[in-house]
Amino acid sequence: MSQSSVDALPESLVVVSNRQPYSHEWTADPVEGAITTDDVAVTTATGGVTSALDPLMRSLGGTWVAWASGDADMAVADEGIVAVPPGEESYDLKRVPLSEEEIEGYYHGYANQVLWPLCHEESGRIWAKPTYWEQYRAVNERFAGAVREVTDPEDTVWFQDYHFALAPRRVRTARPDATLHHFWHIPWPAPTVFDHCPRGEAVLDGLLACDVVGFHTEPDADHFCRCVEAIVPDATVDLDNSVVRYEGTETRAVANPLGIDVDGVRHRAENADTDAVRRQLLGDTVPDPSIPIVLGVERLDYSKGIPERIAALDHLWERRPDLRGEFTYVQKASRTREGIAAYRRYRQDVVAEMQRINERYGTDDWHPAVYTERRLSAETLAGLYRVADAALVTPHRDGMNLVAHEYPTACVDGDGALVLSELAGAATQLDGALTVNPHDIAEIADAIERSLELDERDRRERLARLQASIEVLDSTNWVERQFRAGPD
Repeated sequence: MSQSSVDALPESLVVVSNRQPYSHEWTADPVEGAITTDDVAVTTATGGVTSALDPLMRSLGGTWVAWASGDADMAVADEGIVAVPPGEESYDLKRVPLSEEEIEGYYHGYANQVLWPLCHEESGRIWAKPTYWEQYRAVNERFAGAVREVTDPEDTVWFQDYHFALAPRRVRTARPDATLHHFWHIPWPAPTVFDHCPRGEAVLDGLLACDVVGFHTEPDADHFCRCVEAIVPDATVDLDNSVVRYEGTETRAVANPLGIDVDGVRHRAENADTDAVRRQLLGDTVPDPSIPIVLGVERLDYSKGIPERIAALDHLWERRPDLRGEFTYVQKASRTREGIAAYRRYRQDVVAEMQRINERYGTDDWHPAVYTERRLSAETLAGLYRVADAALVTPHRDGMNLVAHEYPTACVDGDGALVLSELAGAATQLDGALTVNPHDIAEIADAIERSLELDERDRRERLARLQASIEVLDSTNWVERQFRAGPD
């Protein structure tokens, strides 16, 4: 980390997130990549927040407050606190246990059946049972209480994502001299969409307790300020400078795109045993290593556009019979939010469509589509990226989408093409992708076709531009930019 980065960092930091960086599970069924003792496996979370903030916390020390989601989490903690990472113990992890009722209302309810669809412009999917708001408010209060337990009056607290819109106001009331940051990792909708938000003014009130609210893109930051102007009558909004004055606090909305740990992804890809990755994940389904692989990697969320992508493959193979047998599509999917019926139905639809594609086009010698839900270590995933000749990242809407960063970075052999939704935040930051409207099945099919038929020079030049764009957005730069936007 550069000296300028160090100078921008707070002396004492508390991070607050729903997901914890390390979880403890009883070892009945340890997962790949876990550090295992006789009784407990310690698993490191994957994803952008952990990869960006864990190194920061190791350097600074401090405390990370998160939901105790592992079944052995509280058993290994002392009054809810455990030192992490295992064997290094650089900082404290303060765990907040939640009941099934709290998880249902706060997480599966208001967070993921109100705020998530709202921000992804899926207002028809909003479902706001009264208990959802009650539990969201109560859990935010519990997390605010946990923050108060581990902070001094002038500490810096950094809240992460839509799970904690209300907690900053509770902390501000108890810690008026604290420096409060928030980063909203998903899109922020325009005022006409935010109008659909039940308790929307309370959400804005909570966020306006922060000194800085970060978003991935300029439009998101602008939408936030315009929502405040339209909905919070006592707020004074300076749209030109993205500053809001309200309840004695000046809140700055900033565009600060999150990146990845570029060196870490590149190192894992360079050291990947690609032959072993092929055998492990593709097995007999793609026995010929010369057959190109087109890859999709995402959670099974309706915002990710997987059915349209499968329909595009169907359209392409129907229109271009000569491409049958010429490449295989691999979908690495992760189950998520299975407590919500819409997510269970979505998974069923995706699996059914993958089966249909194989039944329609498959032959004795060729498997058109491979589907896997295996939990992969970061090393194995980097190897899978490196194996793939092209990647499809086609969400309907996304705050950033770090797969669009990880895949080109892992293409360490200088070969790879990215098909990217123009409605992902990454499309505003990266140069060199083949961009598509994620609802236009024919356009996605054309982009898949083009990704496989780019001449070598164009392919390598596009990849080089992607990799250069991604370098600029390295996650260490994201941390520095966030704190430089804070109060002097």
